[in-house]
Amino acid sequence: MKIYATDIDEEALTEARAASYDERAVESVPPDLLARYFEQLNGRYVFHKDLRRAVIFGRNDLVKDAPISRVDLLVCRNSLMYLNAETQRNVLGRLHFALAAQGTLFLGHAEMLLSHADRFTPLNLKHRVFRKAAGSHTGLDRYDPAASMYDRHGELHGLTTVRELAFRASPVAQIVVTGEDTVAMLNQQAESIFGLSARDIGRLLRDLEVSYRPVELRAYIEQAKVERRSARIQDVKWQRPGSETVWFEIHVNPLVDAENGLLGVSIVFFDVTATRALVDKVVQTNRQLEAAYEELQSTNEELETTNEELQSTNEELETMNEELQSTNDELHTINDTLRERSIELDDARTFLDSLVNSIHLGMIVVDREMRVVVWNRYCEELWGLRADETTGVPLTSLDINLPLDTVRPLIGNAFVDSDQTGEVVVDAVNRRGRAARIRVTCTAFRSAEGGVKGALLLMEDQT
Repeated sequence: MKIYATDIDEEALTEARAASYDERAVESVPPDLLARYFEQLNGRYVFHKDLRRAVIFGRNDLVKDAPISRVDLLVCRNSLMYLNAETQRNVLGRLHFALAAQGTLFLGHAEMLLSHADRFTPLNLKHRVFRKAAGSHTGLDRYDPAASMYDRHGELHGLTTVRELAFRASPVAQIVVTGEDTVAMLNQQAESIFGLSARDIGRLLRDLEVSYRPVELRAYIEQAKVERRSARIQDVKWQRPGSETVWFEIHVNPLVDAENGLLGVSIVFFDVTATRALVDKVVQTNRQLEAAYEELQSTNEELETTNEELQSTNEELETMNEELQSTNDELHTINDTLRERSIELDDARTFLDSLVNSIHLGMIVVDREMRVVVWNRYCEELWGLRADETTGVPLTSLDINLPLDTVRPLIGNAFVDSDQTGEVVVDAVNRRGRAARIRVTCTAFRSAEGGVKGALLLMEDQT
């Protein structure tokens, strides 16, 4: 099944292709249909992509452009009412031509076909549903290009064979499909490049790899059918197995008769690899020349100032050398001082670590975000987690069997009232899986300036 959506306004087609609507636009859509066929994205309702791909959009002027043929259901609502009688007659002739045998036409409530009963039979007059009348004639005669040529020049012996051989020998890969997308012809270049053969003639194009690789051709073929205009696809990259990359420019041309009726579509693959390489080389060369020219200009200016700068630089270097000597002496002194301070800091840290780990109580220090700052060795033995596994981790995220819901209020009180010491006895499970009765004492952890930086927890196993 194919669904064609046409309009004369390109902006309307662009909006329809996007299939994205705000909340006001879908107010009239029932909730069950909205949930089934739309998905919300960035505050908008977007029609499902799989269903959207079933719709082929194209520009079409009802008054001027040729109609699509063999349409089973044609919906043209509230368009004829804006046309005069003569234009309506011409447009209805095109719509009649577009419909398949027993095809259905759906018009707007204000539109009637009283003067066209020979072409359309009403199915539901109230809702303006009509059917193409059986045996009705469109008034459009078919054009036979071969017969026309023979009438002018007479039949030439072997001309059909010459045409076929010329087509197959063309240096440009070419595939011809019918209006139903069946492969009708292909030449030797197409067979060689895309791995096709004469056995593929008569198959649907969509069943062949060339329909979607190196580029998705379906949309362009349908566009050429609907708009009766050639479509050009540029910069198409194709990597043949075991070969270098090839670039194509693909032309999709509708094949129409004298009445602009669709006969088929020709797909031509022009190899533009060499041209693309030359263009890229020219562009690159131009860029290099522009860059070189700019560099030469700046180089000339720089050379003019360099001589002056060199003279002053020599004087500065002499002065700088003296400064560096004195700076070097200062750095040696600073380095010695830093080494002494580093040793002192290491000793102080070792002393503090020994002090914290020597206390036969579990000691935990947390900051105001409840992240662990200190976790002593007794806590490791009590809860089974090492200091490097807990430091920087929120206390509430640690996998320890301590009822933190009871401890958390003590910490909060320490943040609020720094002079208050809280204490609670809780039942817990130690790292060995044994029940333990823990007395938890919590007090504020002060900085040197007296501000509260966190909370200090002391834990004593009273089991």
